[in-house]
Parts: sequence; structure tokens; C-alpha cells
Amino acid sequence: MKPLEVINPSTVQEASQLAQSNGTPTNLIAGGTDLLDEIKEGVVRPDKLVNLVSLTEMQGINVKPSGLDIGAGTTLAELASHSDIIRDYAALAQAAESVATPQIRNVGTLGGNLCQRPRCWYYRSISFLCRKKGGTTCFAALGENKYHAILGGSDCVIVHPSDLAVALISLDASITLSSAASTRTMPVEKFFAGPDVNIMAENVLTPGEIVTSVSIPALPANSKSIYLKAKERQGMDFATSSVAVALTLAGDVVSSARVTIGGVAPIPWRATAAESVLVGKAVGNVDLKEVGEAAVHRAKALEHNGYKIRLTSGLASRAVETLLSQWR
Repeated sequence: MKPLEVINPSTVQEASQLAQSNGTPTNLIAGGTDLLDEIKEGVVRPDKLVNLVSLTEMQGINVKPSGLDIGAGTTLAELASHSDIIRDYAALAQAAESVATPQIRNVGTLGGNLCQRPRCWYYRSISFLCRKKGGTTCFAALGENKYHAILGGSDCVIVHPSDLAVALISLDASITLSSAASTRTMPVEKFFAGPDVNIMAENVLTPGEIVTSVSIPALPANSKSIYLKAKERQGMDFATSSVAVALTLAGDVVSSARVTIGGVAPIPWRATAAESVLVGKAVGNVDLKEVGEAAVHRAKALEHNGYKIRLTSGLASRAVETLLSQWR
């Protein structure tokens, strides 16, 4: 690994100006749990790292009557242990708690989790010039694809690795991106971009833009949420499949539903067909099998990952069943 210059900006504006680099390979770093892997693997070769850790304006959890404002530098451990998040936004606390190990959660950040790069072994290997690195071939499409996409893959079958994104989309969160010149806010769902939009990136960040915060609106009365994650190992592992569900009831009828699945597509995937199955149904009349089947509507298996369709369907059914049981 070549020597790196680490720069410690004092403001987001300064960090943004430094990140634009003017031709010098430059990366932003906070917890570094993903970026340092990429550097060691030779996937990225920056000359400079812009360190965001000391930017207090990007840290902290602000609880308001209108919801939550969370700095992008807030650690996963802080999210997982915050009493208001555990009580009112359970899916987010559960997603944060599911990430890696306590040591990684103590340094990994909200912004970093949302911006992490694919875990695809072809992308992570210097031996393969895949489409995400400027090549013309997705080696996983016809190669070893046990953990790859069953939805939205097209010419690149990566899956997005973020646990928090899945929960945040179901909680209808928004994300704020800041640069030296401007600030913009959008739904978290719109932050992610599939390979059909930009093969070289997984989000809509432009040069110099930084994820500075995430906001979650206060949930309506009689709302609950849940995040479930399936993985091969009980300990540290990425999701083979994950599901976040947020439901609101009017009486005993589902009046609002948001279902998002992870580990199965190049972006966190809104399962709108499953949402349609749920809305308008009385708690006792929800067909869990129908919900599960709708969650994987249009899923298409590759040679080695057909199990993901059954797994994701079952996980969606279980998430809804577990959530509905809290009202019974």
C-alpha cells in the first residue's frame, strides 16, 4: 500500500473543496471499515484521504417532535443503543445492531454504511476488470454468483451491502448531501442508483458532495417497524437477504405499508407489490404467503442463487408476521 496524505478539514465546506481533488486521487474517510479494505485490495489507489471524523456538525442524534435528524458521522453503535430509536424506529436500531462486530460498529458510521461499495468478489479482485472498474464484462453473471442479484441486475449483478439503507427506506427517511456550493435533500430511496443509471457508482453523489445527515419523519400513531437479516454465519457477515417492514394501522386495518428488501439487488429494493397486498387488510386477514410471494415479484435467479428467492419470500412473510403479532 502506497503512502497516503491524511487531511483533517475543520468544516464540511472545506472537506468538500478538498474532495474535488483537482486531478489528485482523493477519497473521503470516516470509520474507514470499507475504504481501507478497498485500498488494501488495490481497488482504489488514493493519494489523499479527507478525514471527516472530527467534523462535529456531522455527528449526533437530534430528537424532535417532527422526527429525527441524524448526522452522517454518527456511529452504528450509537444508532443501535439510542433509546428513542429503539422505541420508535425499531427497524433502524435492529439494522445497526446487525452490522458486523461491536468493534466495527464503534467506528463505522451512518454515512459510510450508506456509501459502501459492493462486496462482489470480482469487483474486489485486481485480477478482474469488471464493468464497475471500466471493463466490458460482468464476470459474476456467468460465474460464481451465489450471493448476487435476483432483482434489477441486468448487465451488472452486484447487490448493495447496506443494512441501514433497507431500514431507512421503509421508514421514509430523507438524506442531505452538501458541497461547497450547495445542499440538496432527497428521499433515501432516490439516493441509490443502479448500474443502468451509472455503472461506476451506486449512488447519485457528484464530485465534492458529502452525505451530511439523514432525517426520519415522526411515524404516525399506531405504527411499528422491524428489520430481519439472513446471513450464512451467526457472527459478522453481510446479508444474504434482508427485509425491513414499517406498518401503520387504522383500527385493525393496515392503512400504510412500506417493505424494502436488501442483499438481492444493486440497490435497496422497494417491494411495492408486497405493500399493495398488505394495505387495506385487517390484521387477521393478511395472507403471509401472498406477501412473501409478492416481495419477490419478478425475481430471476442466476445459476447459483435460486435459493435467494425462497429465502427472501420467507423472510418477508416472517417479518410481517412478527410485526403483526405485536398488535394481537
